[in-house]
Amino acid sequence: MEYLLKVKRLSDHARLPEYAHPGDAGLDLFSTLETTINPGESALIPTGISIQLPPCTEAQVRPRSGLALKHQVTVLNTPGTIDEGYRGEVGVILINHGKLPFQVAIGMKIAQMVIKPVLNVRVEEVADLDSTRRGAGGFGSTGV
Repeated sequence: MEYLLKVKRLSDHARLPEYAHPGDAGLDLFSTLETTINPGESALIPTGISIQLPPCTEAQVRPRSGLALKHQVTVLNTPGTIDEGYRGEVGVILINHGKLPFQVAIGMKIAQMVIKPVLNVRVEEVADLDSTRRGAGGFGSTGV
């Protein structure tokens, strides 16, 4: 089944999100800003687009593995969530974990955006929860 993602260009430099290959999960997002991110610093990189998601979905902004491997540059708040009702510009917070300054160019692929279904739940306060084998164990409780 195919869903419609409506995209509005906000900049002359904006490129529409696109799949690099058939079957890819993520749409590439592109920078509309030329800047340098120094080691240990982060920057909000504009994409020059706003989106209208299909009903009952969210967009997750995720890192590009090539930028992470080759330059130690990743999405700071990964995955960044874009809610269905958001209509502002899509921005990507990149952080440079590397030892060298990283040059962002206009038109550069900076992240990928994955559209996912969202479940809305009703919140109910209860006195007890069902017990499980795991229980409250977390943060390394299953071993190394």
